[in-house]
Amino acid sequence: MKKIIKNLMYAGLFSMALIFNSCQEEFEEVNGGTDESTIMASSNTANLIKNTSTKDGSFDNIVDGASCFAINFPYTVEVAGIQITIDSIEDLHTIEEIFDEFDDDEDILEILFPITITLGDFTEITIENKEALRELIAECTEGDDDDIECIDFVYPITLFTFDVNEQRTGEVVINSDKELRRFFAGLEDDDLVSIDFPITLKKFDGTEIMVNSNAELAMALEAAKDECDEDDDNDFNDDDFSKERLDAYLVECPWLVREVKRDGTNQTDQYFEYLMNFTEDGAVTVRDREQNMLTGTWETSMSDHGVVLDLEFEVLVDFNLQWLVYEIGEGKIKLFGDDNNKIILKQLCENDGDGDDNPDTLREILKECEWIIKKVKNEGEEIDRLLGYEFNFMAEGVVTLGNGITVSEGTWEVGLNAEMKLALLISFGDEQAVNFNWPLRELTNERLKFEIDDTDYELILQRVCDDNANDGDVAEIRNIMLGGQWNVASYIEADVDMTAEYEGVDFSFSNMHQVELSVNDDPFLTGLWRVIRNKDQELKFYLNFDEDGIYGDLTDDWNIVEVTNDRIELMSESGDGTVEVLVFEKRV
Repeated sequence: MKKIIKNLMYAGLFSMALIFNSCQEEFEEVNGGTDESTIMASSNTANLIKNTSTKDGSFDNIVDGASCFAINFPYTVEVAGIQITIDSIEDLHTIEEIFDEFDDDEDILEILFPITITLGDFTEITIENKEALRELIAECTEGDDDDIECIDFVYPITLFTFDVNEQRTGEVVINSDKELRRFFAGLEDDDLVSIDFPITLKKFDGTEIMVNSNAELAMALEAAKDECDEDDDNDFNDDDFSKERLDAYLVECPWLVREVKRDGTNQTDQYFEYLMNFTEDGAVTVRDREQNMLTGTWETSMSDHGVVLDLEFEVLVDFNLQWLVYEIGEGKIKLFGDDNNKIILKQLCENDGDGDDNPDTLREILKECEWIIKKVKNEGEEIDRLLGYEFNFMAEGVVTLGNGITVSEGTWEVGLNAEMKLALLISFGDEQAVNFNWPLRELTNERLKFEIDDTDYELILQRVCDDNANDGDVAEIRNIMLGGQWNVASYIEADVDMTAEYEGVDFSFSNMHQVELSVNDDPFLTGLWRVIRNKDQELKFYLNFDEDGIYGDLTDDWNIVEVTNDRIELMSESGDGTVEVLVFEKRV
């Protein structure tokens, strides 16, 4: 998958020189020494091109456990006795949510046959039963598919074909990975083709590079092989993460023990709600239910299977193991070892007497990154006009609130309120909706929640560091939306088609999170837009038009369902179960 970045170093200059030299030897000039170079269909460069255009099959490993093919939508599976029709990648998340609902259940999934699968070369095969599928899965080697997923071709690309005398015989315009993969599949080993340079490549982080020759192309594709985590392991739910992220997560807050299994015996009753505190110096203290303090050490490292947490105690011998960190997120860490050994920890960051009530902790967290408003409620009324606005908490008690263009400045302070609860006091002269002494109710790795139950005041903030600049998916979607004007192709609200209300209206998404609406190039309304990844690792599309009319209906933090270069589908479900679907298509 093209979403989780590894901080890997490129090969040294010596190895790059070797790549360059080997690439140069493959290229032959044609037509008496012109600048046009050919690629032989059996060459290393051709193989790199084929691997880059190969269909990725890892996104549905939760269903088939194989990265070398993907099951075609739609199909039906049965999970925990529930039949689910899989129409999109979003539906795969539903399966994972069911699997994650209980820690003790077995994750059993049954596919209803027949199904159709697509191989890496885009060949489609109908599978009639489980046995036939298992045979194909057995042919896939975990983590060893050849596709290159950390870089993509930007289409269209023009290719030229040649005869045995190296005279040009034809021209082909390629518009997709499928067309490119099939074109090369149809060549004989000694066939020659050339590319109409320059062409553009898009990397996993959304950046684009231009290459001007076969040698530059080969080096770029070769370098991209290990530039990101393709997530091709068959362990769909390992929630790939870095050692550095785990280190930071462990020391962020105390952890409650929720489950322990060791050497075939369930030890949960013995260790339930023991409180663990990890510190940056590699020490870990454990407080048992009788308030006794036990000490040990911790260390993380990388293995072939992911991040490993090594725990060492003199007394807590059931915890002593090199644990594979299987999953982190949503305030939980799952540790697994051989022979079904398992520990599940729950993060304790809430100010409930067991967590950290030091105001300095919250102060530092607030200053680390930007904080996006997901929800503001005053006396039960949601203040939609502030959806997607950005707080920046700075030193000396200064805070700004802005939408990318307009910025208000106020003050902030963290301390204990009259009930001795940790609270955030915000004061803006011109924005009364956020002026309040907000008691902290939830503090996780990616989200802050402040709430007063009796008066129905609520403030939820989503952490966004550096505007998600290092998230490849976010950067790619932003680039797509910045690439022209868009129209509402469909807007369905609770089965009512509202599309006609937006006919003829152009949406222009620009930098600084602004979106401008116009008719016949005559602007009439501006709003806010932003793309972020939330605490549940979901991609969200914020829209805010700050009005009560038909454009106010589009104000929401939409789930991103599907994105192509000329179409984006968004979905939102309200608390009463009403589903809205909004589709933008790029204006031609």
